[in-house]
Amino acid sequence: MNTSFQTASEQSLRRFGNAQSLLGHLDANVISNLITTTSDVVLVMDENGFIEDAAFANQELLTIGRAHWVGKPWGQTVTEESRTKVNALLRDMGSDKSTKWRQLNQSADNGTDLPLSYSVITVPSGKTDGRVRALAFGRDLRPQAALQQKVLNAQRAMERDYWHLKNVETRYRLLFQVSSEAMLILNADTEKLEDSNPAAFELLGGDLHKSGWSIASSLDKASSNALSKAFAELLASGQSSPVALTLPQGGIKALAHVSLFRQEKSAHFLIRLIPNQTRAALSATNQTRQLLSEVMESAPDALVVTDLNGVVLSANRSFLQLAQVSNEALVQGEPLDRWLGRAGVDMKVLMSNLKQRDVVRLFATRMRGDLGSATEVEISAVSVISGEQPCLGFTIRDISLRLGVEAKSSNDVFRSKGQMTELVGRVPLKDIVSETTDLIEQMCIEAALELTGDNRSSAAEMLGLSRQSLYVKLRRFGINVPENDTEA
Repeated sequence: MNTSFQTASEQSLRRFGNAQSLLGHLDANVISNLITTTSDVVLVMDENGFIEDAAFANQELLTIGRAHWVGKPWGQTVTEESRTKVNALLRDMGSDKSTKWRQLNQSADNGTDLPLSYSVITVPSGKTDGRVRALAFGRDLRPQAALQQKVLNAQRAMERDYWHLKNVETRYRLLFQVSSEAMLILNADTEKLEDSNPAAFELLGGDLHKSGWSIASSLDKASSNALSKAFAELLASGQSSPVALTLPQGGIKALAHVSLFRQEKSAHFLIRLIPNQTRAALSATNQTRQLLSEVMESAPDALVVTDLNGVVLSANRSFLQLAQVSNEALVQGEPLDRWLGRAGVDMKVLMSNLKQRDVVRLFATRMRGDLGSATEVEISAVSVISGEQPCLGFTIRDISLRLGVEAKSSNDVFRSKGQMTELVGRVPLKDIVSETTDLIEQMCIEAALELTGDNRSSAAEMLGLSRQSLYVKLRRFGINVPENDTEA
């Protein structure tokens, strides 16, 4: 009884109650219009699934379907993973039951797949052989897929925003908790405490977390009135001056900076309490830094600070004198390499050593001034990568006076290996070799003269030279030759 009722109900959902009287007079064209109106794609197939004809709801589907689907087996017009669904639809179409809607991906010539949802019914072929045809009704799922993609993108955007807000909140909480300044957050309407950090708890004492605590209970009357006035000014104009407060606990004097912010529909006060002792310490620190800055500006050695690429950020007066420029603005933003002796070489060496060891000491080179001067200098450098702005610091010392006392210059005869190696990169190699040869010659002549008791003839014989050649070399090296020596 119950089963027959369900079967009748199912049939009433699928079919008209009096289809013959209502629709029996319709011709084939009208029925075709009715069929094509109900779906985006209608495929007419034989009982084996060979597509004989098709109707389409729009020009795009018509262009694709007519050229690629009609005249082929249905299974060849879909993607590989959809062929099993096609076989299932064709297998079920012989039954009187309506086939389930199944999503298939129809192939297109542009490489994209068209998602379509199909249901198949059978109709008589019109011949007496008992054969049937199948009608496959398809719905274009692209609008639905596009809508689903929009929903998915919106969900992803919401998740990104959610995690961004969570990260922001985490950073806020961390900064709030580790701050050395005492901070309180009050409700602007009730002036009740909403949040505080450990520094505020340490400054205001244990009563801070008791129920019913208010900021007025931790201040004397004059301070409480001054703070209430600051609250009123802040609500009226959005601005308020710092307020001097006295905390009854220990009589600590502090300065309160009050600001207003809104969250959702409520307003809140953020109060920063800075004790006077802390302000004094900060002031002393600032004074110390100012003194250090003044000392560096007046230092006899050139001091210059660059970024990590060697571009000048700041320099003192001594550096300006070496560079022969009138003010600091002319060196800021310029590469330090512009004033170093070997352009493109010295700075690379310094930067390479700083990357490896963070510190470079007594690097010998020259400073070139904009007006043509050249000064022998020693450079010490340090890399400072911590802090808000990583930078490089250079100390440049003028050693030209020291070299003058030691009678060292690129044109002198050098007395040691260390002095000669200092010329590498400053003087061409052929000049260094020439100077080295002269050095060896002079040392050999002086040794021969010393061994022979300043006897030129014996010295020339010892050296394998003629007396004339020896005298030429003596004059060349500035070794005294008697004016009455006729051999000269």
